[in-house]
Amino acid sequence: MVNSSPTLEGREATPGGRGATPGSERLTLEGKLAAEATRLGFAACGIAPAHDDPLRAARLEQWLGEGCHGSMEWMETRLHHRRGPQSLWPDARSVIALGMSYAPAADPRALEAHPERGRISVYAQGGDYHEVVKRNLKALARWLVAEVPGAEVKVFVDTAPVMEKPLAQAAGIGWQGKHTNLVSRTHGSWLFLGAIYTTLDLTPDAPHADRCGSCTACQTACPTNAFPKPYQLDARRCISYLTIEHKGPVAEEFREALGNRIYGCDDCLAACPWNSFARAAQANRAFLPRAELTAPKLKELLALDDATFRQVFSGSPIKRIGRDRMVRNCLYAAGNSGERALLPAVTALADDPDPAVADAARWAVARLA
Repeated sequence: MVNSSPTLEGREATPGGRGATPGSERLTLEGKLAAEATRLGFAACGIAPAHDDPLRAARLEQWLGEGCHGSMEWMETRLHHRRGPQSLWPDARSVIALGMSYAPAADPRALEAHPERGRISVYAQGGDYHEVVKRNLKALARWLVAEVPGAEVKVFVDTAPVMEKPLAQAAGIGWQGKHTNLVSRTHGSWLFLGAIYTTLDLTPDAPHADRCGSCTACQTACPTNAFPKPYQLDARRCISYLTIEHKGPVAEEFREALGNRIYGCDDCLAACPWNSFARAAQANRAFLPRAELTAPKLKELLALDDATFRQVFSGSPIKRIGRDRMVRNCLYAAGNSGERALLPAVTALADDPDPAVADAARWAVARLA
C-alpha cells in the first residue's frame, strides 16, 4: 500500500484525534484499530452502530420491487439479510467500515478516442479486489480479537448480503453520491469497500454529510441515462450491469452507447469533481493496472477461446464472466469502432456456438460492412 496520509478518513489514526483520549498520548482501542488499518493498507476506516435502518431497508425493497436490479435475483433472495447488520447477525453491535483506494493515474475516459481498443473498468485492471480486501480484513479482524480476547467478528466483501455503501456513510468515511456509489473527500469515487461486524460496543463516528450539492456531473455523464433521478440507479440501463451481469444479447437500443467498453464503465465515477483530491499514489499496489488490461486490442480479444481467456484473465475479477460474455462485449465494441480491419475477425464469429456471440457478430458485421 502506498498511502501518503498519516490518517484515515472517518477516524484519526494519530494521538489527539477522535480515536485518542483527549489530552493523552495513549490511543484508545478505536485509535489503535485505525492505526492497524492504515498499516494493513486501508485508506479509510470508520465505525457505525450495527442496528438495522428501517428507512434504508424500505428504500431497498422499493428499488427491488420496481425491478431496477434486472436479473440479479440474488439481491432478492437474501433481502431479509440486507435490511441491516443485525438482520444478518443479531449479535453484532458495531460495524467497522473500511476502504482501499484504487485511484487511477489517468482519466479512464481517455481511451474513448481509441475505438480499436477495449475499455476495461479501472477496478478490474489490477488484482482481484475480493481477494486483496478480504485478506486484509481478516488480518485486521485477527488483530482485534487478539487485542480484545472474547470478541467475535465476521468479515464481508461485496459477495455477502451487506449494504456496504450506506454503512460506510454511517461510519463517516464518505457519502453515497448521486451516482449511488460512495464518494470520499480524500479519495474521490475510487474506494473498494469492506466491513467487519463485531460484538464489541465500539465508539461510533459521526455519519458523513452529503457533499454533492447541486452538481449533476455524474448524471449527465451516463451514456445510457441509467439514473432516473439523483441517488437512484436503474441497473437494467447501466453499462456495468449490461457488460458484466447481463446474460444473453444486449438490447439493440444500448449497443451503440456501449462504445468500446468491454467490461464495466467508469464514466459516472470519473466525472465526479471530488476525484481531484484523489491521488494514484494512495492506491494499493495490488490494484496497479496490468499492462495487458489497460488498453487491450479488440482484434486479439476476438480471437480468445475458453482456455486462452482463462489464462489472460487469471487473477482478475474479469475471469468470472467467462469467454462468451467477454467476446460478445468485444463484438459490440468492434461494431462501434468503424475499423473495417476487424471485419475478418468479426465474421469468423458469426457461427459461434454461443447464440449471444453469434448475434453480436452478425450485428457487428452489418455495422462494419
